[in-house]
Amino acid sequence: MKNKILFVVALLFGLLFINAGLNKFFNYMPMPQNMPEETIRDFQAIKEIIWLMPLLGLTEIIGGLLIIFPQKRALGAVILFPIVVGIVLTHIFVDMSGLPMAIVVAAILGWIIYENRDAYEPL
Repeated sequence: MKNKILFVVALLFGLLFINAGLNKFFNYMPMPQNMPEETIRDFQAIKEIIWLMPLLGLTEIIGGLLIIFPQKRALGAVILFPIVVGIVLTHIFVDMSGLPMAIVVAAILGWIIYENRDAYEPL
């Protein structure tokens, strides 16, 4: 039963990151109108580095795809870990409004990492 729940959670988690990565290329989800000024400045700074947003998008898509497949889930978690850390830190220091969701995302990734802990022993 736990494996089925983990699969569904990992599937939704992976789809979340695939969607976020695709949005960086196709921009089909508009930015919220009520974003704090600091957040807007941070995103503008990221966009000034031409290659950074496509790299983040590609990383999110690859990590999201790998998270979906149980055999590759540990690798997907390693790929998405720095992105999730960035999400959590952004919501702690810049915009607290999304912190509960960021904590949920971090907790799901933590669970995925914990369930795949045997794959990390050689590291």
